[in-house]
Amino acid sequence: MIPAQTLTLALLGGILPALLWLWFWLHEDRLHPEPRRLIMLAFLLGMAVVFIALQTERYIQQFTQSTFALVVAWATIEEILKLAGAYFAGLHNKNCDEPIDPMIYLITTALGFVAVENTLFLISSINENIISGIITGNLRFIGASLLHVLASGTIGLFMAYSFYKSRFVRMVYLVIGTGVAVGLHSLFNYFIIKSTGGGTFVIFCFVWVLITLLLIAFEKVKRIKNFPRL
Repeated sequence: MIPAQTLTLALLGGILPALLWLWFWLHEDRLHPEPRRLIMLAFLLGMAVVFIALQTERYIQQFTQSTFALVVAWATIEEILKLAGAYFAGLHNKNCDEPIDPMIYLITTALGFVAVENTLFLISSINENIISGIITGNLRFIGASLLHVLASGTIGLFMAYSFYKSRFVRMVYLVIGTGVAVGLHSLFNYFIIKSTGGGTFVIFCFVWVLITLLLIAFEKVKRIKNFPRL
């Protein structure tokens, strides 16, 4: 049984930062916002797929002892599940009618995923040591949380730039974008596992740089001209 204090601290540390990031990204899309019910659905589906990911990752772990293979497999599972959550929440919906929308839905789903994943990590960390748990939460807020936003946002970016192209081209962009996202996710996790001390800080800084580039791309996507889809 998880102590009430531990659960409360973990929920606050896991969900509030994710909601803060969600507010930030939605604020960037404030001129043409998506329906709140779909945003909420995307966030909730992102939360739900964490448990599917955990069970699938545990199952796959028994088939290989290679750290790199596991990292790639787990990253692939998580990116596909987040994409599926975003699809059922809004990507297939008629409200997804401009290039920026795929990025919004995918980032929202990623933040839902982050909220639960961070909460689970914090429950474990706080049980051992409250101060250590707070530090762990801060590190995940800075690094791992941004990684999920970066990876899912990258898929959304590829979808945005192919938004008005043919169905075949959109599918090609989606596959490439998912591959890039899995690659970024895998490399981050692999180097975090292998790095110590200052190396971890360098990796986090690199993620921040990529997030900055994603923000710049986000602003450019807003200006994509509204040619009709083929």
